Amino acid sequence: MPAKMESAESFLGAYADFERAANTQPAWAKQLRQAAREHALALGIPTTRHEEWRYTNVSSLAKRAHALAPAANADAALITGHTWPALNGIVLTVLDGHFAPALSSAAALPSGVTACGLAEAIVKEHPAVQAHLGRLARSSEAPFVALNTAFLRDGVFLHVPQGVAVDAPIHLLFVNTGGSDTVRHARSLLVFEAGSRATVLEHYTGTGAAPSLTNAVTETFVGPGAVVDHTKLQQESAAAWHIASSEALLGEKCDYAAHSISLGGLLTRNDVNAKLDAEHVECTVNGFYVTEGDQHIDNHTLVDHAKPNGHSYEVYKGVLDERSVAVFNGKIFVREGAQKTDAKQDNKHLLLSRDAEVQTKPQLEIFADDVKCTHGAVVGQLDPNAVFYLRARGIGQTSARRMLTFAFAEEVLGEIEHAGVRERVAELVRARMAQAPSLRAS
Repeated sequence: MPAKMESAESFLGAYADFERAANTQPAWAKQLRQAAREHALALGIPTTRHEEWRYTNVSSLAKRAHALAPAANADAALITGHTWPALNGIVLTVLDGHFAPALSSAAALPSGVTACGLAEAIVKEHPAVQAHLGRLARSSEAPFVALNTAFLRDGVFLHVPQGVAVDAPIHLLFVNTGGSDTVRHARSLLVFEAGSRATVLEHYTGTGAAPSLTNAVTETFVGPGAVVDHTKLQQESAAAWHIASSEALLGEKCDYAAHSISLGGLLTRNDVNAKLDAEHVECTVNGFYVTEGDQHIDNHTLVDHAKPNGHSYEVYKGVLDERSVAVFNGKIFVREGAQKTDAKQDNKHLLLSRDAEVQTKPQLEIFADDVKCTHGAVVGQLDPNAVFYLRARGIGQTSARRMLTFAFAEEVLGEIEHAGVRERVAELVRARMAQAPSLRAS
């Protein structure tokens, strides 16, 4: 018997008003939303009795009213300190789920590339939106995807045509301006046609300290021979809840890398699913996270090898302090006929406190007989001999521990392709680690 879910009614109380506000969208978008609403009602909110949510309790969300975050005024002060001018990149800003053209800059985009608010792309019925929106993120299977799609109105749309290379990084900046018990359903649709190249930074941050929820869905389509490096950075406030689903469909001979970096949030749940839907795909799925206090982070990944000759590489690492909790559930799925698959998965946690907790579940599900698949998980503490080695060379206790902890992160951070993005993310990780109680200077 399926596990009983909590009702999703607390999320859907504002649906009628939302529908009236969204009536300018075409009929196909309305049908997509209304079908998702029905799925949300049927699926409800998962509890810990549901296997996929066994160690992450979100059932309390069903007991609170959730007002949709209103559109904030496009005040440049709201994004001060959150943009990265040194990148000289393209910036697409979303405030509380609403695209903010006044705070966005796409001047560096090559001709033919479309980068705009998702609401605009839906109303203008861009062919790629009609062909791809809702195709990967299936409302019938995932409760929070259903809620996101039911309230689908705005977000980011990016379309890179065949053979076009975007040299400047594309910064998708999602800003949570606060508001107690508010929810923002962030949506991104990223389409990279055959032979295109791009670097994307999907960045979630916040300016308010009130408890609130970001419910994000990102659909990424990578065409044959395309090269895409996609970094997701989550650094929302310590009171924020962040639930996200990232779905990628990968074409023949493409090279796709997804890096998930989580530094904030009270509770974070990341679902990262990549389907290798053609031969000779190169796929990297990496993650790194730092937690302290009562923070809780749950990373669920699925790398689906649907066709032969696919290669996937996955490394997820976490640094935990105080009473924080990390959950990792990673599955490599090799379908029947997906011969010559080469898939590697590794999950490692570094505990800075005896009170920190880890639940890790690496999985292999293989229906082909000519494959190379490995997985593993390690949970441990800093090596006292390594700390002693550094201290014997005149390095202080705190500095030695910081050096070793950051070295632990380097395997993941070093895989970010764009030097500017990599260096800035590394700076943020160092700063975040310096705040960990066990690594603070005494």
